[in-house]
Amino acid sequence: MKITRILSLFVIIVFAASCGSKKKVVTTKKEEVKIDNRGEENRDSPAEVVDDVKEELPRNTYHYRIEDYIRDYAPIAQEEMRLYKIPASITLAQGILESGAGNGDLTRRANNHFGIKCHDWNGEKVYHDDDRRGECFRKYKHAKYSYRDHSLFLSGRGRYSELFDLDIYDYEGWAKGLRKAGYATDRRYPDKLIDLIERYELYKFDDGVSRRQAPRYTAQPKRGSDTHKVQKGDTLYSISKKYNTSVEEIKEINGLRSNNISIGQILSIK
Repeated sequence: MKITRILSLFVIIVFAASCGSKKKVVTTKKEEVKIDNRGEENRDSPAEVVDDVKEELPRNTYHYRIEDYIRDYAPIAQEEMRLYKIPASITLAQGILESGAGNGDLTRRANNHFGIKCHDWNGEKVYHDDDRRGECFRKYKHAKYSYRDHSLFLSGRGRYSELFDLDIYDYEGWAKGLRKAGYATDRRYPDKLIDLIERYELYKFDDGVSRRQAPRYTAQPKRGSDTHKVQKGDTLYSISKKYNTSVEEIKEINGLRSNNISIGQILSIK
């Protein structure tokens, strides 16, 4: 009988010990499950986290990209406004729209913020699908050169000359004038520019740059020089070709700091 009791007691002790051990293992498993469910810390790649953010806040993400773009390029747009009398608000709005706030493929590959194609370009080039496959676009070493090319593009072509007769703070007039002059075929192009300017208050960057329109003066012809009265559609480039001279020489003789000229203005030609 004693042996039977001893064996029974031994079985009870072993059973109790076994139960305690199993309970401990269960607790450990619960703790591990809790750790595995802590969220983004244990993601295999950060891309998954980024995708989650895009799904939750797609508009805000684009909004922040635009704000970053404005912060980075507003000073360049203001400098172009000072030199070429193109509203900084218009330049910024065009840059945002046409470069996808700096994230478009052409912009990332070529620093081309305004979609300017090669034409008579002698610099670096990239090929990009636009209206047709594999079209040639200009490539720049830095975005500031893209902005300068944009200024030269508008100020050096006769079809945009009427824009420079507008008040430099009339961004609505500029937006509509660009469409009218053939800069874009999209009927809503002016509305898109105006919406960006007003939503992000880009007109603030026009203030303090210049409180005057492009200079409208009549230069006194120098001795031994011919004169040319500026007609509608004239540009310094077209005038230089007509008189077999250069744009820089005309600017130097007439004390011009930019390529802007006004209808009726008298230019001296060496």
